[in-house]
Amino acid sequence: MWIKVDDIVEVVAGRDKGQRGKVLEVDRETGRVKVEGLNRVYKHVKRSQRNPQGGRLSKELFMDASNVMLVCPKTGKPTRVGVRFLADGTKERYSKRSGESISVVAPPRANKS
Repeated sequence: MWIKVDDIVEVVAGRDKGQRGKVLEVDRETGRVKVEGLNRVYKHVKRSQRNPQGGRLSKELFMDASNVMLVCPKTGKPTRVGVRFLADGTKERYSKRSGESISVVAPPRANKS
């Protein structure tokens, strides 16, 4: 999974289809992401000292990473993400739609000889 925190993604399946948001959390073990403002539910909260008002609290839940696609920085459309090594040995994420670099994953490393 090549989605990271602070990436802008678009939902491609589910009730929030077509909406965009920033990734808040990534759970790599379960393959799920939490996106700002999307997949919101109401959690009913009982009155307490911490929350004296009580009532309904709206919060985001995790959604499966297969339901979101990264937004290409060049075209502004959803794209698949690829990984490639540059000539100096740097590993980077890139947009398969435009070929544009998204971010560096790993710094250059010495060749294993």
